[in-house]
Amino acid sequence: MNKQAIIVGAGPCGLSAAIELEKIGVSCTVIERGNIVDAIYRYPTHQTFFSSASLLEIGDIPFICKDLKPRRQDALVYYREVVTRTGLNVQSFETVESVDKENDRFVVTSRHERRGETVREADYVILATGYYGRPRLLDVPGETLPHVHHYFNEAHPYYRQHVTIIGGKNSAVDAAIELEKAGAYVTVLYRGDSYSPSVKPWVLPNFDSLVRHEKVRMEFEATIERITDDGVYYRQHGEEKHVYADHVFAMTGYQPDHHLFESAGIAIDEESGIPTYDEETFETNVEHLFIAGVVAAGNDANKIFIENGRFHGKAIADAIANRINV
Repeated sequence: MNKQAIIVGAGPCGLSAAIELEKIGVSCTVIERGNIVDAIYRYPTHQTFFSSASLLEIGDIPFICKDLKPRRQDALVYYREVVTRTGLNVQSFETVESVDKENDRFVVTSRHERRGETVREADYVILATGYYGRPRLLDVPGETLPHVHHYFNEAHPYYRQHVTIIGGKNSAVDAAIELEKAGAYVTVLYRGDSYSPSVKPWVLPNFDSLVRHEKVRMEFEATIERITDDGVYYRQHGEEKHVYADHVFAMTGYQPDHHLFESAGIAIDEESGIPTYDEETFETNVEHLFIAGVVAAGNDANKIFIENGRFHGKAIADAIANRINV
């Protein structure tokens, strides 16, 4: 009997897992709430990867790029080509609502934004949901106002606009540089007392130069209290302060959504956010339910990237193949 698997998430790690499972004869359906590599699509339009193209390859399909380090658009083209060549069954714009195990098989319920509910069965499920789809909220009044954003796409719309950025790590620094370049009036509010050590070392000197030449206003030790229509109120050294803002970017990071994991019966470590899984097979405490990609790192998204997460699918496929062949 042909075995079936459902992969939740069509990022590079989810796609890689589907390719590896298809190689061993397991039929795969990939369910994605956006479209393929939705997290990469959400990157800023100017984004350049840290890694060379070869380190982003999946499915033994070469990633040909004219530059040493590919840009966002290069990656989108590449992963579309991967899906086209491999013929993967990807169901886009469906959100998986539940994963239940019944009589040694999984029942996966998803909902399409127009077509409604679909129920599928599978022998195996791989959760490769990433973390980029759930911003880490500030939990302050005004965070849901329409001029407050958690993703930065491009700078042009903010020409001659007063923009306040909340955060001080890579995404915040990158956004500040691009916004200043496009003619925005930029203020950065960061709770740390100095630059974050995680900021890319080849980027920090450029940003620091903008601050020193007063092209970007940088406020350290700033604790956000509330966001209003007229700007951001924050506390610094015991004093409440205010900065006017036409737009606010809360670049405070992202985190995995564990609701689906917990409802499926996966145990989650409360402190680290790491699901319970076998580090060799990536199988969770629920038999035949696996994880792949950055979700294996819990709250620390700096441990797993495309470069190493792309190999999780091969480990999962090997584990399943050994069982099928027994």
